[in-house]
Amino acid sequence: MNDLADLLTPEGRALLDEVRGTAPADELAVATRLRREHPAELVSAALGQARLRQRAVAKFGAEDAQRMFFTPNGVEQSTRASVATYRAERLKAMGVASLADLCCGIGGDAIALARAGIRVLAVDRDPATAAVARANADALGLAELIEVREADVMEVDTSGYDAVFVDPARRGGRGRIFDPEAYSPPLSWAVEAARKASRAAALKVAPGIPHEAVPADAEAEWISDGGDVKEAVLWFGTEPGAVRATLLPGPRSLLGKGLPDPQVRPVGRYLYEPDGAVIRSHLVAEVAEEVGGGLIDATIAYITADEHHMTPYATAYEITDQLPFSVKKLKALLREREVGILTVKKRGSAVEPEELRRKVLPKPHGPNAATVFLTRVAGAPTMLLGHPC
Repeated sequence: MNDLADLLTPEGRALLDEVRGTAPADELAVATRLRREHPAELVSAALGQARLRQRAVAKFGAEDAQRMFFTPNGVEQSTRASVATYRAERLKAMGVASLADLCCGIGGDAIALARAGIRVLAVDRDPATAAVARANADALGLAELIEVREADVMEVDTSGYDAVFVDPARRGGRGRIFDPEAYSPPLSWAVEAARKASRAAALKVAPGIPHEAVPADAEAEWISDGGDVKEAVLWFGTEPGAVRATLLPGPRSLLGKGLPDPQVRPVGRYLYEPDGAVIRSHLVAEVAEEVGGGLIDATIAYITADEHHMTPYATAYEITDQLPFSVKKLKALLREREVGILTVKKRGSAVEPEELRRKVLPKPHGPNAATVFLTRVAGAPTMLLGHPC
């Protein structure tokens, strides 16, 4: 049985509508009822697709997720719609009218590109994945702008397109792949394909890519969404050597200035926690300059300053207490401050936040909330207590 083909029939579509929103606890009863009138395999396929659609809501939104088709890997590996939309709009602003999307997966990026008005050739070598991408283009009314082709991306002629987008597979049989040359296809091949593009190119890579692996003629951009780092992108056809941190929603982009590392200084009244995209892009110095601050430790990405400055690139906290690491002292201080809600953050500490919270607040009480930072200050294990500005 071909699950996708059967789900695309009138009977399959009707079943998908009927099982929409089925709670896990109700699946057995729903399956038992539906199997009286429909093939058991089709009912199982519809319920499985309903589960995937529920998981996909976080990435694609409820409206699109309930119309699209997914595979387990497709839900896991596809780009979040907000990130794909940002990237597509940037390509559109660069004058891109047509693009070859290599390693398209279930078509999430192709959908965003088509909605930006870009004609897309979406390529994937896996027949089942390509079929899902084709079904999604049709389901969202974008089939006229998206051509899906089942092929090896390394053999596709992209010369007739303005731009190339490559999203290499970064997972193998043992999990995540950290060596860019072990991507499928390898990063070196993707870079050469990008350099051949007539107008622009974008390569999606893991946010942990070493900076030394970034080609000199590429712009490197790290993107976070809602504070979570989602990906890094190597851009060709923009500003060679540029480094950028982009925060969504927004977008807000911080462009690197090539500043030296900030000076280490004593802890001031305020502590700034840079966004993950800022840290990954090594642009902490740019944020420190913006807020007039320095580092609390040469190896820790916490910025401290004496004054509060608004910045979208870091979360500011007002620090009320600084003390050497001591569970006993922290517990006494929290009791004195009547803290009942404690947020534990750490950087440069091996202590597990949940374990510490249980020790210092075994029975949470008190009307106040606080944040404690487990970190190092000038090399010494330290606790900083404060609250968000």
